[in-house]
Amino acid sequence: MAVPGRVAELRLRIAAVAVLVVSLASCEPPAPPAQSAQPDSQRIAAPAFNADSAYAYVERQVAFGPRVPNTAPHAACADWLAAELARHGAEVTVQEGRARAFDGTVLNMKNIVGTFHPESRDRILLFAHWDTRPFADKDSTRTREPIDGANDGGSGVGVLLEVARQLGVESADVGVDIVFFDAEDYGRPEWMPSTENGYRDWCLGSQHWAQNPHRPGYRARFGILLDMVGAADAVFHQEGTSLRFAPHVVRKVWKRANELGFGDRFNASPTPPTIDDNFFVSDLAGIPSANIVDYRIQVRPMGYGPFHHTHADNMSVIDRETLRQVGTTVLSVVRQP
Repeated sequence: MAVPGRVAELRLRIAAVAVLVVSLASCEPPAPPAQSAQPDSQRIAAPAFNADSAYAYVERQVAFGPRVPNTAPHAACADWLAAELARHGAEVTVQEGRARAFDGTVLNMKNIVGTFHPESRDRILLFAHWDTRPFADKDSTRTREPIDGANDGGSGVGVLLEVARQLGVESADVGVDIVFFDAEDYGRPEWMPSTENGYRDWCLGSQHWAQNPHRPGYRARFGILLDMVGAADAVFHQEGTSLRFAPHVVRKVWKRANELGFGDRFNASPTPPTIDDNFFVSDLAGIPSANIVDYRIQVRPMGYGPFHHTHADNMSVIDRETLRQVGTTVLSVVRQP
């Protein structure tokens, strides 16, 4: 999930992060025709990626219940995520921290890091958030109850767990760090007014990690964030903050997706900049990071789909083919960066 556009716009204006900030509430960037998939003769070989396994990983997370910090399902899921990364051969670090939420609640966070080839200085960072929204503030019913977060949270983690499984079977030539960030989705709800510094209500886990990495002096060549990557009708446009901080990474990922035959899913048209985990990893940690996120340009005021921050964000949203295309693209970039 990314921060609502009005907060992202304010932050990016104040920090001069974007050359031109487009208002999410009133403006849309030009939308050129979607890229079409390349002919078979121009495609590259796809690495092994098991969509059924990725789907099962999403399903397993949802089975714990909403993964809201300071709850039993959250604690149980954290233990499972760490154990699963270790099972696939990763060196696991659980980074614990405390952060104060918008309402004063002190959140006990756990960023979970799986490191492959820890000896390598040439590294790629892959990340997603694993917590879920503590309220369904975009729903019309049960608005004060937490959501399943199958797509918003679960899908990115599910894809990266399958990437970890594949790296355990066949290692990459570079070092890979898979980070599951906590407390991303505990931001100010829709029924509360935004504030000048409201962007800092979000992505608390990645803010903490960016200023206190799991290894002192940690560096990576680039990063890729997966956020809301499981819906059947998802289209991944080039997100504005990614284009500001990491245009070369965006070009790399979208070119690879096109070479794999996924050009209809990975569309080259830009979206407005948003505040998401990639913003803090890029800005505070200095690791240029691209965000693969299902942002729907034609949907106003925020283009995250009708199930976003509602109880409809459940397993019925998740599509194996979308998971396969995202996971295959990311794994291909890792294997041939």
